[in-house]
Amino acid sequence: MAESARTVAVIGAMDEEVALIAKSLENATETLEAGLTVTSGDYNTADGERLHVVATVAGMGTVNAASTTQHLIDVYQPEAVIFSGIAGNLNTHLHINDVVLGGTLRYLDTDMRLIAQSAPKTEEFFSDPHLLEVADHALNEMGITHIIGIIATGNYFVEGDENTSRVIRETGADAVEMEGAAVAHVAARNEVPVLVIRALSDNADTEYETFKEFDISEYADTAARLVLNILRRL
Repeated sequence: MAESARTVAVIGAMDEEVALIAKSLENATETLEAGLTVTSGDYNTADGERLHVVATVAGMGTVNAASTTQHLIDVYQPEAVIFSGIAGNLNTHLHINDVVLGGTLRYLDTDMRLIAQSAPKTEEFFSDPHLLEVADHALNEMGITHIIGIIATGNYFVEGDENTSRVIRETGADAVEMEGAAVAHVAARNEVPVLVIRALSDNADTEYETFKEFDISEYADTAARLVLNILRRL
């Protein structure tokens, strides 16, 4: 009897963050589950192993991210969860389309003294060391400037000097977004390795009404190409 393919789950918050990954899968099918469109398909590693990949768009915000992560873990039992997408840059040494790997993920608007009383009983969350190593090698090969840094997650769009300064002061973050810590939180609770990838799309200095008109495909594809490179290396 043939051994079942290993499964990896890939999540993004917006369509643009998942589109390239979904269309790169072989034998792909779509199913509607728990308010999600889940694309399932095959992807071959560099040594010819067949991975089973499930990819979906969670929507923005921590609740969407958390519920999606738990659903994919419950239904597909992946050996790893990868979150791929864009973020606002808070690090003056980085530039647009550079990448921050979420070595540490912290909530922006949550009192973790209370939350950490429940499993996994930690006040911050971490991407898996092996996945970070794989991603680091892949980014070096791709020639993309990157760091393993701190990502802050909150349920609102951070914009303007006053807000970005506060986020940096409170979290020490290199990038800010709305999902990463929630994905890492749920993965940690389920003891599933996780990796959060963020390509920098702006400097957190643009109002949302303006930002939503931007074409983010280039930045989303940077993160997505990295995911595909990582999958080849697993």
